[in-house]
Amino acid sequence: MLREIDPEIAAVIQHETERQREGLELIASENFTSKEVLEALGSVMTNKYAEGYPGKRYYGGCLYMDRAETLAIDRVKRLFGAEHANVQPHSGTQANMAVLFSCLKPGDAILAMDLKHGGHLSHGSPVNFSGILYDVHSYGVDEKTERIDFDRVRLQAMKVRPKLIVVGASSYPRTIPFEPFREIADEVGAKLMADVAHYAGLIVAGLFPNPVPFCEYVTFTTHKTLRGPRGGVVLTRQQHAQSIDKAVFPGIQGGPLMNVVAAKAVAFQEASTEEFRAYQRRVVENARAMSRAFEAAGIRLVSGGTDTHMLLLDVRSVGLTGKQAESLLEQVGITTNKNVIPFDPLPPGVTSGIRIGTPAITTRGFTGQESEEVGRLIADVFKQKDDESVKLRVQHRVLELCEAFPLYA
Repeated sequence: MLREIDPEIAAVIQHETERQREGLELIASENFTSKEVLEALGSVMTNKYAEGYPGKRYYGGCLYMDRAETLAIDRVKRLFGAEHANVQPHSGTQANMAVLFSCLKPGDAILAMDLKHGGHLSHGSPVNFSGILYDVHSYGVDEKTERIDFDRVRLQAMKVRPKLIVVGASSYPRTIPFEPFREIADEVGAKLMADVAHYAGLIVAGLFPNPVPFCEYVTFTTHKTLRGPRGGVVLTRQQHAQSIDKAVFPGIQGGPLMNVVAAKAVAFQEASTEEFRAYQRRVVENARAMSRAFEAAGIRLVSGGTDTHMLLLDVRSVGLTGKQAESLLEQVGITTNKNVIPFDPLPPGVTSGIRIGTPAITTRGFTGQESEEVGRLIADVFKQKDDESVKLRVQHRVLELCEAFPLYA
């Protein structure tokens, strides 16, 4: 039907479907949803306005909207052991904005992880609302270990006395313990927010610490390791429920995207299964398998390895910039993203690193064996970057792997 009404968009969707099917997706923040999630996203739920919350809507006809949102709320609360959940944020940044608007005033001090050391734009970048509205201070990683130095975090917190400490990262491959941050926050009288967008699926499977017992606020996206639709969630304690809900609506959003809320409910149901927990274990196993291939090839891993789904490669070790590495891999059907590394001498548009993640290839069915092979293929491309025969060989093997592990077969 779409081909008849709008052949141009139909062609774009078809080409993107082919790109996803015929290439290896290694961007750590991307994944493939189930067909059931896609079904909910493309449903008639998109036709309905439902401003407000279940039982308190500003439009009539919201009976089934209430049921869908209540299911999403109840399911995600069970997954994380949370007292309250808001499932309406359109994105992770919107979820973070809701928290900041609920507990801070413009000009208040925030302490968050430095973007250059693995933090996120919405944690205080000067080009983001968070950096424009608030007095942002940063903590980072130790130069030798490339891991969070809690002594330095504490000293910085004592100096700044922030109203809010933000924990979480977009390119930090190691486990983050939340209890030390709680102790520091209590010492300086700050609230604590954890943004676990990257780690949410791992938390559900017990492979990453759960921040809920330690933090007033927990935010995450639903489309990374959680393998749901694109969107955000805020978890909080009951005492902060009203302020969070008001911050989301009417504070920063109008009508929720009810097709997305319904799809979130589907994803949370999927995440409650043993199959999902087994999937998350494979995600981590595959990341470690790939890291072994890189280590064997002499490619330096930031922090020496990974505890999670994510690897951060210092491609200077093979004479490349992140921009060059990303381009080389795209030529052979492997999608990654250039990424700054701690103490990076190169600008964000070039970088010294690339970020790699295993959630999407694990969804396709890859095991440690295939993941380690992918690591070797990447190393071959990097170390023989001027050899076109190597690129052709790798491209051919990528297609073979994609055919062996089909997407939406």
